[in-house]
Amino acid sequence: MTHETTVPGIDLSKIAYIRAVAHEEVQALPSEALTMVDDPDALFVLTDAEGKKLAIVEGRDAAFKAAEMNSLTPVSVH
Repeated sequence: MTHETTVPGIDLSKIAYIRAVAHEEVQALPSEALTMVDDPDALFVLTDAEGKKLAIVEGRDAAFKAAEMNSLTPVSVH
């Protein structure tokens, strides 16, 4: 079930939520997805307001850059 959340003055479709990828999530990734990853513990996921995964990147700084390069506002989630 999805529901619309609105915040006055903020376009939620332009926000990328960024968080570290949990160890269990890393283990669930296909091995070929990790072939070019130097440090699996440094993976971060970007999601939209509904929780849909947009990207998984290595490094927090790279996650923020990826959001910005796609005209999204990065927001850190813990």
